[in-house]
Amino acid sequence: MNIKTTSIPDVLIIEPAVFGDERGFFFESFNNQKFAELVGRDVSFVQDNHSRSAKNVLRGLHYQIQHPQGKLVRVVQGSVFDVAVDIRRSSATFGQYVGLELSAENKRMLWVPEGFAHGFVVLSDTAEFLYKTTDYWFPEFERSLAWNDPQIGIQWPTEGEPALSGKDQIAKLLAEAELFE
Repeated sequence: MNIKTTSIPDVLIIEPAVFGDERGFFFESFNNQKFAELVGRDVSFVQDNHSRSAKNVLRGLHYQIQHPQGKLVRVVQGSVFDVAVDIRRSSATFGQYVGLELSAENKRMLWVPEGFAHGFVVLSDTAEFLYKTTDYWFPEFERSLAWNDPQIGIQWPTEGEPALSGKDQIAKLLAEAELFE
């Protein structure tokens, strides 16, 4: 595995070593020992999630105000533009975001630690998105930031208005949201 830093040092791009030939490819998508070395701490994942979405569906920006979740995310079919927003008030990068393309082709993973809001928009006709979380889903603690908050200024590569869930349509602006200290 190879690690790349981003403009927010806690958010990391992980590129697995891919071995391929005319038969196909193989790569180790997760190794706990190597992952701990890469991120500099032991991380326990308790839940794996899998979603499938159509083109221009935007999911996010989600986080849990209690029971915060770190997420290791990747795409196994199609491509997405993936985003992590720092919502830790005490952070030097508060309100800033990292955005990049994750795809089945590039096989990149993104480590989104606790204290970040996370979301993605589908770029391909469909995309299947997998992610591991460090805590369980607690719907009563889930919150959403507005995908188009001008204070954050995410440059989403959407075609017109994205398709949003009901909860994402009423998401809060960063200035109004419950955040982490």
